[in-house]
Amino acid sequence: MSKTLVSVALWALGGWLLGAWLGAATGWAVFALGLLAMVLVSGLQLSRIARWVRRIDDPPPPSVGPWDEILAPIYRKLKRNRLDLKESQRHFRRALLAAEALPDGALTLASDKSLLWCNQTAVGHLGLDLSRDRGHSILNIIRAPEFARYAHRDHWDKPLILHLGHGPYTRTLLLHMTPYAAGQFLLVTRDITQIERLENTRKDFVANVSHEMRTPLTVLSGFIETLLDLPDEAIPVAQRQQYLRLMEQQARNMQALVSDLLTLSSLESSPHGPGEPVALAPVIRDALTQCQALSNERHQFDIQISDTLRIVGQASELASAIGNLLTNAVRYTPSGGVIRVRWCLQPDGQACYQVSDTGIGIDEAVIPRLTERFFRVDRGRSRATGGTGLGLAITKHVVLRHQASLDIASTPGEGSTFTIRFPASRVCSRAPDAQPDADAPRR
Repeated sequence: MSKTLVSVALWALGGWLLGAWLGAATGWAVFALGLLAMVLVSGLQLSRIARWVRRIDDPPPPSVGPWDEILAPIYRKLKRNRLDLKESQRHFRRALLAAEALPDGALTLASDKSLLWCNQTAVGHLGLDLSRDRGHSILNIIRAPEFARYAHRDHWDKPLILHLGHGPYTRTLLLHMTPYAAGQFLLVTRDITQIERLENTRKDFVANVSHEMRTPLTVLSGFIETLLDLPDEAIPVAQRQQYLRLMEQQARNMQALVSDLLTLSSLESSPHGPGEPVALAPVIRDALTQCQALSNERHQFDIQISDTLRIVGQASELASAIGNLLTNAVRYTPSGGVIRVRWCLQPDGQACYQVSDTGIGIDEAVIPRLTERFFRVDRGRSRATGGTGLGLAITKHVVLRHQASLDIASTPGEGSTFTIRFPASRVCSRAPDAQPDADAPRR
C-alpha cells in the first residue's frame, strides 16, 4: 500500500512541476496519464494473480507490485500447510498399514454402531465387504442374538465368545468392544478356533485316558478285594489262578496304554532330527516275528521284503509304526485269513511299506477318523484283542515326522490295506529287485 501511495505522490509532483513550467493543463494531463498507467499496470498484476489463484500450489508470480508483500506470506503459509498435510497423511497411512498388519481384526463404528472401517483380518473373520457394508449397522452384519445383547451394553469389561457358521466350518471369535474418540467404538476380533479345538482335544484326551484306565483298575480292584476279604480255603486253587490271570491281563493292558501314551507324548513334544540311513528289512522281520507269535499259526503270511532298500529316518519311530500296522492286521483278521507284507521301491522312486489283510474291513465313512486318539471301530473287539486305541495315532505322527503319507483302503467283510509311502528324497539305497507295485488293486 505504501508503494502505491508513493507512486501517486510522484505522479502528482511531476504533474505539478510540468504544470508550473508548461501550464496547468499539461500538469493535469501528465498526472491523469500517470494514474491511468498505474491502473493498467495494476489490472495486469491482478490478472496474473488471478491466474496464480487457479494454480495456487505453484509459486506466486514475481513483480506484482504492492501485491508482493501480501502474496509472499500467503504462499509461505500454504506451503507449510501442504507440508503438514503430507506429514499427517504419511502418519495416517502408517497407522492404517499398522492396523492392517494386526493379527486381530479391528473395526471402527459410528455412534449408531454403523461400520466406518475395518482391516483385512476383520474381513476374513466376519466375511465383510467394506465397499458394500460401510455405513450399515454392525448388528445387521453380525446376526447373533448374543452379540446384539453384548453391543447394547453401556460398558464392556469382558470380551464375548461368539461361534459363527455351522458344523466343521464353525469359527470361534473373541470379540471386545470399547469406546473411543467422540461417540465412536472400536471392535476387536480374535480367531480362537484352533485354541478352542486344542482345549477340547485336551479335555477329550483326559476323559478318554480316564475312561480307558477305569476298566482295568475296576477289574483289578474287584479281584484284589475278593482275594483279601475271603479266606484262602474259600477260593479253589483253579479259581484263584483264573483271578490272577485276569489281573495280569488287565495290568498288561494298562502297561500297554501307558507305554503308548509315553510314545505319543514323545513324538509330539520332541524335535525331529535329520535321522540316519535305516535298513527296514530287519525291523520288519523283527515285527513279523512278534506278530506271528501273536497269530499263533492262525493266519497265512505272504511276505515280500527288499533287503537292500534303506531310508533316512529314526529307527525306533519307524519300528513303532511298522509294528502297529502288523499288529492291527493280526488282531482284526479272522483265523485262516491272509496277511500280506510288502517293502519295495516304486517306479517313481518312493519307498513303500504296505500291509494288507483279509480281515473284517472298515466302513469307508469312518476311515478318516482311524488315526484319532482312542478311536475304535469296535470298542469291545479292540479291548478283547488288547488294543489301546493309540496305535494308528502313533503311526500317523511317525509318518508325518518322516514327510511320508499314510493311505488307507478298506472294504467291509473283505479286508484292509494300509500303505506308508516315503518320498524319494528319503530313499538312500535302491534295490534292483524291487519291482512289486504297491498300488496293486486293493480289496
